[in-house]
Amino acid sequence: MTRAPAEDRPFWLKLLLLALAGAMICCFVMLGNWQMRRLDWKVALIERIETRAFAAPQAPPSGNITEDQHSYLRLQLEGTFLHEKTLLVKAVTDLGLGFWVMTPLVSDPLTVWVNRGFVPSKLKSFPDQWKQPLGRQRVVGLLRVSVPDGTLLETNNPSKNLWYSRDVPAMSQAVQLPDAAAYFIDQENNSGLNEAVKAWPRAGLTVVKFRNPHLSYALTWYAMALLFFGALVYVVRRR
Repeated sequence: MTRAPAEDRPFWLKLLLLALAGAMICCFVMLGNWQMRRLDWKVALIERIETRAFAAPQAPPSGNITEDQHSYLRLQLEGTFLHEKTLLVKAVTDLGLGFWVMTPLVSDPLTVWVNRGFVPSKLKSFPDQWKQPLGRQRVVGLLRVSVPDGTLLETNNPSKNLWYSRDVPAMSQAVQLPDAAAYFIDQENNSGLNEAVKAWPRAGLTVVKFRNPHLSYALTWYAMALLFFGALVYVVRRR
């Protein structure tokens, strides 16, 4: 007994499947092209930031500060730390759990928050160990924009002095510094400070390094388009 041939798909269904397959291939190619544009943007961004971060230090900028134009700009300023207004911001670093020591620096013509570095959690109750140096100091570091509100899981609570992000306007309001700059500075390691500085806080932990996976993402989308096209050719030729 012979088997009856399988009923062929309707012509309209074939056209629909071909159209859907073509749309999928186009989508994959467009996603790959988008990732290539993102790659160009990311490379240019990294180049700009590395140029700023490793350039000779300059005076603080004036006017409106934006992340795109000023983030990681290397600055130099002189002033006196207001240690009594220091705030601790929760941090996780290669040295473990602890806090960023955020201290305002009174400088001419403005007051700027300085991230003086990291202290481990065990030193939170011993502030005299890191409330140095005294007197006029020279600080070199990287300009960083404010990080409002907190983190994805934890929200800043100024009334309880709980800080999870470096929210400069909120910090300035909490310690009554209405004229402070809207950004802060990540201090470089022992940048010009006197020999009385202790091991903590540990400055210079800012890592100027950015992930750039866009090329691998683009190649993945292009590979999916190629594989989908190959499967489509195989199916069409088989029919």
